[in-house]
Amino acid sequence: MAELLRTRGLNAFYGDFQALFGIDFFIDEGQTVAIIGANGAGKSTFLKCLTGLVNCPAQAITWDGRAIGGTAVHRIVADGIAMVPEGRRLFASLSVEENLVSGAYTRRRGPWTLERVYALFPVLRERRRVSATALSGGQQQMVAIGRALMANPRLLICDELSLGLAPLVIAEIYGALAEVSHEGMTSILVEQDVTAARAHSERLYCFQEGRVALACASSETTMEQISLAYFGV
Repeated sequence: MAELLRTRGLNAFYGDFQALFGIDFFIDEGQTVAIIGANGAGKSTFLKCLTGLVNCPAQAITWDGRAIGGTAVHRIVADGIAMVPEGRRLFASLSVEENLVSGAYTRRRGPWTLERVYALFPVLRERRRVSATALSGGQQQMVAIGRALMANPRLLICDELSLGLAPLVIAEIYGALAEVSHEGMTSILVEQDVTAARAHSERLYCFQEGRVALACASSETTMEQISLAYFGV
């Protein structure tokens, strides 16, 4: 597999406050990699660096062999990186279908169309004319995933998909993501649900206080290792 994205010694700051300390990370094309860690561990800041929302040196992030640190957000999306944000962040004034279509604004070519998204999440077809924020939490998460897929990304980043959702809904959403992954999508999953992170990834990183505390194959990771890396005790 070819390497798609890598960070080298990535540091990130909010003013004088340093949030990330020398993060080394990589993902190969077609892989699913999970990132776990407690609140405040630096997971969301790391994703903001990858998507251009937090500035960093150009060479700290390489995408398909090209330095992209500090690149503008719209250029990142056009290059093929799309994120499903924590909390979904749907457009309340738009319908389900309008939210989905908004994800395709860069007009990147690829397999993901409205019909493909509706095939993945049939309930969205039924409710396509409804305001997106009138849906259940699980259905809103489906819209957020579908909107990101409509950008036809090479890398799909998912931030806290399971947050606030019932176990059956989480299972349905991860089942859909597994289908997407089987078609070759490269994915980064950021999760506080350790069980879901391990089950749906090939490699796992644990962040603690802005640093990588653990990096290994998900199938080889023990709960004892995770507990030590997660809590530092």
